[in-house]
Amino acid sequence: MAGGFAGGEAGAGRAEFYEGKITGYFILACIVGSFGGSLFGYDLGVSSGVTSMDDFLIKFFPDVYDRKHAHLHETDYCKYDNQLLTLFTSSLYFAGLVSTFGASYVTKRRGRRASIMVGAASFFLGGAINAAAQNVAMLIIGRVLLGAGIGFGNQAVPLYLSEIAPYRIRGAINQLFQLTTCLGILVADVINYFTDRLHPWGWRLSLGLAMGPATAIFVGALFLPETPNSLVERGMLDEARRVLEKVRGTQKVDAEFEDLKEASEAARAVKGTFRNLLAVRNRPQLVIGALGIPAFQQLSGMNSILFYSPVIFQSLGFGSSAALYSSIITGSMLVVGALISMVTVDRLGRRFLFIEAGIQMIASMVVVAVILALKFGHGEELTKGVSTVLVVAICLFVVAYGWSWGPLGWLVPSELFPLEMRSAGQSVVVCVNLFWTAAVAQCFLAAMCHLRWGVFVLFAALIVVMSIFIVLLLPETKQVPIEEIWMLFDKHWYWKRIVRKDPKYQGHQHHQQEMAPANPAGVKPSSDV
Repeated sequence: MAGGFAGGEAGAGRAEFYEGKITGYFILACIVGSFGGSLFGYDLGVSSGVTSMDDFLIKFFPDVYDRKHAHLHETDYCKYDNQLLTLFTSSLYFAGLVSTFGASYVTKRRGRRASIMVGAASFFLGGAINAAAQNVAMLIIGRVLLGAGIGFGNQAVPLYLSEIAPYRIRGAINQLFQLTTCLGILVADVINYFTDRLHPWGWRLSLGLAMGPATAIFVGALFLPETPNSLVERGMLDEARRVLEKVRGTQKVDAEFEDLKEASEAARAVKGTFRNLLAVRNRPQLVIGALGIPAFQQLSGMNSILFYSPVIFQSLGFGSSAALYSSIITGSMLVVGALISMVTVDRLGRRFLFIEAGIQMIASMVVVAVILALKFGHGEELTKGVSTVLVVAICLFVVAYGWSWGPLGWLVPSELFPLEMRSAGQSVVVCVNLFWTAAVAQCFLAAMCHLRWGVFVLFAALIVVMSIFIVLLLPETKQVPIEEIWMLFDKHWYWKRIVRKDPKYQGHQHHQQEMAPANPAGVKPSSDV
């Protein structure tokens, strides 16, 4: 939402007249809404731990279990290279990819809160089926339902947080989604550490506990306010005004409410929201928000480490319990990174965090690749010193991701889209994100088997490309109201050449209004605008 406190560096619209304060109602809405991220995080953490548990492998993937315990005649990189096992992980993300388009309809027609509730219900059912699974088919069905839950949740929660937050702290509020995702991962890692000792049913407990956060989110969502943006978009103006006043803690919301109504009127004038993503005037949002950042977030290699961190550490000779313990460490680093990002994102800005983290992540991946190239053998455990350096390098990578591509990969796209295509745009974001999540999950173990240490060099090279992409194409969005983001592209060295080619570009009218006082005699403005 284009909200915030009076004053600020907001831009050229009404933002300087926005008023409000942090209210208890607003805090409650943020806490409950943000916990949608815990579904995504819990699944990331649980999946990685369960796939390394012997009891789980014996029941569903006995070939992988046998290979795990008889790896003397093959490189350790290949112990877990099994496409059916990776399908257990990636099927969820393919399901989420498809479900996000249904989520777009629900989010636009029924509101952000409705999508959050649908996602929680689907996730609950998936957790129940996985906990009771007797064969691989039941596992996959459960994963599909979990995926649908994540598709709905990831589509709605970032939108909800961005719209309900005051613009001056929008970055920190939106990153509650990433924080709860990281907390979900950490909680799952801790649970896996203990359930690994409960034979032979510990894995069922890990999978079944997914019903806990799903229940909490569904019940909490019953008490959530809908965002004023969504209410205005659906023509419920009186209710939107009431919620806006309650969230902001003041009746002086005229300026912000007018911005919301104008954005809604512009949205209703637009037909074919998905098609409008392809319009020239929306090219920056398409390239940066819908395609670039969601894809790069996964191509950084981070989720591969999260999916398979116990598997990776076991392959590197850490042992089963040590591998799960190492996963707790990396999960803790994600939480630390998310907290750092929340504190700094609205001060240092999005670009700074992206660029600094890119440098740190590249260096970490190079260190990991060099260690594995020089020290990693066939069936031999790494020495304690080398293993320590390896874990430290991975932790430095994880914490950098935790304050950059992790949270900003959701925050920045949710900021970029105008209201008329916000729901559709966020659906494409989630779709692209989950496509690459699934693709990387499905291919990573095979890539690690065939490329060996080269897979980490590949990720380092991709991070170089990602960082250059940010430096050249992303304008700084900190403390800019969400309904005025388009003005940044109008001033950007590259994007202004693109967006101004579209005759329907809203900046044309804006420029003419700005020039009118300077042309009292009716001098015709220049067409080069």
